[in-house]
Amino acid sequence: MVSEKALISKITWRLMPFLGLLYLIAYIDRQNVSYAKLQMVGDLGLSEYAYGLGASLFFIGYFIFEVPSNLLLTRFGASRWFARIIISWGLVTIALAFTSSQTMFYILRFLLGACEAGFFPGVLYLLTIWFPRDYRGRMVGLFMIFSALANAIGAPLGGMLLDLDGLMGLAGWEWVFLATGVPAVIAGIFTIFYLDDTPEKAKFLTQDEKDWLNKKIASENSNMEEHAENGFRALINKQVLFMSLCFVGFPLAAYGLSYWLPTIVKSFGVSNTTNGFINIIPWIGVAIALYAIPAAADRAQNKIPFIVGPAFIGAFCLLMSALVTAPVVQFTFLCIAAAGIFAGQPVFWSLPGRFLRGAGAAAGLAAINSVGNLGGFVAQNVVPWIKDETGSTIAPMFFLSACLAVAGVLVIIAGRMIARQEQAQNARA
Repeated sequence: MVSEKALISKITWRLMPFLGLLYLIAYIDRQNVSYAKLQMVGDLGLSEYAYGLGASLFFIGYFIFEVPSNLLLTRFGASRWFARIIISWGLVTIALAFTSSQTMFYILRFLLGACEAGFFPGVLYLLTIWFPRDYRGRMVGLFMIFSALANAIGAPLGGMLLDLDGLMGLAGWEWVFLATGVPAVIAGIFTIFYLDDTPEKAKFLTQDEKDWLNKKIASENSNMEEHAENGFRALINKQVLFMSLCFVGFPLAAYGLSYWLPTIVKSFGVSNTTNGFINIIPWIGVAIALYAIPAAADRAQNKIPFIVGPAFIGAFCLLMSALVTAPVVQFTFLCIAAAGIFAGQPVFWSLPGRFLRGAGAAAGLAAINSVGNLGGFVAQNVVPWIKDETGSTIAPMFFLSACLAVAGVLVIIAGRMIARQEQAQNARA
């Protein structure tokens, strides 16, 4: 007799800490430019806007290669394909330490996005084959907690590495890229030997446990549309396209805030190291929210309030941070906003699993994530542009607030669309 609770616990402890560690490394390597910027702009003679454009090219490479990468994952298996992703992005991060021109910076940021493409949606796809539906929101929340930890660790790490400026003849920003790129290469090699591609190949599960899990997930997928099995046809599914539009506002606000937050804190007149430690505070709140909100959503029948509620709170706090002038109050609002931006995202990722399966899930999740992450491209261009135009480091928060509020409204509409489709499918069954 298989104990569901014991089985889910076994899979969770086997997969989630490791996948989370990989995401932590990925997020640090993605966001290290926000700290390198504090010195790199001057050393390379770039404007804020030019640097923001270079940083944002990550999302163009990510967008182009996201869907192909996730479909190749289903062909080559998670262990080999994740290893390729992780090792390649680590090597590009190391190469960024040797950036000598604006053009080189642009090329390497594009390549970093191309190399990392497929990792986040690849993990989301793995969760659809390893966990029954009722557990996925919680698992995505646990996984995304490591992004908050990455920001909490990356903040003081980035500040301290910048203060190594001149050590061994290297600039502080060069140390930022070297110290964050090497762990990715090491982790990628380890991935080949640790990660199981599917439950069927897992040596840590008994045959009874494998049979129970396969039967449970197959029964949940039985009422889904048949064309969801075809990877590329999922890309023209109207719900996939609309979910992509819904998601844009979340990474736009997330990257806009996390990319710009060190600059806002720097304007308070603190040192690089102090800046890094202050920036730990909002990500502690994000980590707590990423655990509490998805756990509560998994126990509720209607998931939508757990997505839009935090989004609207985040939008309000972003707005208030731009209206007040006291630095401590500004920072408090930004901390609450960060929690609101991230808390509902794991619950959001439970929605596509209600109408996608198989290769269609791999392609659909990648499409939603890749289109949505173009919000990062927009944020890292528009935010510095607003700053350059207004001369204010806090004015971009008006823009981020509006985008997050619109995303919340669109999610309400998406939830109603999915509910109507489920009702129609149940009526035909």
